[in-house]
Amino acid sequence: MAIAPQPADLPPNVFRGAMTFRNSDAAILRFPFPFNSDRFEMRGVGIEPQERNGPTAAYRSLFDIDEHYLEEVAERALVLDHDRSRYAMLPHMQQAQWEATDYIMRALAQDFPESFSYRCEGRNCRWENRLLGETRDFVFGRAETLHCEAFEYITRQAQGDFVLMDQRQGTLWLDGGMVTASYGWSFDFILGMNWHDWHGTLVGAAAESRVIDQALRMTMMLAAEAPQRRVTWVHSARPRLDKSLENKIVWQHDIDGVTAKSVPDDIFVRSEFQQLYRLPRSNAIIFALRNYLLSLRDVARVPKWAARLHRVLRDLDPGLARFANIHFRQECVDWLARFDDGRPLSPGAGPDTDRLEPRP
Repeated sequence: MAIAPQPADLPPNVFRGAMTFRNSDAAILRFPFPFNSDRFEMRGVGIEPQERNGPTAAYRSLFDIDEHYLEEVAERALVLDHDRSRYAMLPHMQQAQWEATDYIMRALAQDFPESFSYRCEGRNCRWENRLLGETRDFVFGRAETLHCEAFEYITRQAQGDFVLMDQRQGTLWLDGGMVTASYGWSFDFILGMNWHDWHGTLVGAAAESRVIDQALRMTMMLAAEAPQRRVTWVHSARPRLDKSLENKIVWQHDIDGVTAKSVPDDIFVRSEFQQLYRLPRSNAIIFALRNYLLSLRDVARVPKWAARLHRVLRDLDPGLARFANIHFRQECVDWLARFDDGRPLSPGAGPDTDRLEPRP
C-alpha cells in the first residue's frame, strides 16, 4: 500500500486550496461504491454486519487505512489548528473515551500490523504508529500520561470522523467526538443532543424520518462484538473533505466555475462508510464515519459502476435529490450515458473487475 504523498501535495493543497486529490488505480478498485442496484431508494436503514468482508478492500478492516492516510491526518491537524470545536468530549464520557481509544488501537494494530502496534502490561501501554514515526508509552486511564485527551490522541491518527454516543433515557446522546470532515452539519452545534434532536437538524422528509426512527431502534439493540456498517452517499463538487457548516463560507463556492465540460473531474461521488461499535464496559457506541471520494472520470474506469451511476442519477426520485445534494445532475447523466449500453448489471456494489479501463 503506497501511503506517502509528495511534500508538495500535503495540505493545504490536497483537500483545500488547489485540491490536488488523486486516486491511484488501487484506490479506485477499493472504493466502497454505494449502489447495489440500478435505483437508489430509501426503503430502510441498509445496515449489515461488519465482518471484515465485502465487495472491496475498504470493507475488510474495522477502521480502514489507505493511500490517503498521511494527507487526511495532516488535513485533520490543519482543521483543528483553525477550529478546536471540531473535537469535544463531555465530562461523563471519560470511561467511554478510554475504552474507545483502546478499541481503536487494538483494531488498527490487528488489521495493519506493518504500520501499528499496541501492547499493554496491566495498565502500562505502548502505542507505535510507524506511518507517523510516533511511539508513546502511557498509563491507561491516566490523562496526564498523554499530551491530550486519549480519544483525541488516537483519532488524530486515524482516517474518518468518530462520534461517541451514550445510551440513556431510552435514546442515544451524542456526547463526544472528533469530526473534521462533516458534510453540511455542525458537530459543535449537535454536541450533547439526543438522537432525534440532532437528526432533526439534518432531515425533514417523512420517508427519511421513518428511516431515522428505525435506525435508532436498531442501534440501541447493537451488541458488543457485533459491529454494524452501512454505506451512504452524496454528490459533491470538488474533493473537499471539510464541508461543515462552520466552513460553508468557503465550500459554498466549490460549485463556482464547474461547467458541463469539467463535470467529470469536478464532480465526485462521496461515499460515507458508517460503522457502529458497542463498547462492552461503558455501553457507549463508537459511530465512525469515513468519507471516500471518487470523481466521475474515475468512476467511468469501472464499466459496471459507470453504467449503474448513470441509471441511479437518471432515475433518482426528485424528492430525494435534496438528500443527495445533486449538483449538475443532468450534465452528469449526459456524460455518463456513453458508458451505459443498457445491458443488465450484476447485483451488488463490487466492481466485477480487477483491471481498469483507460481514462476517458
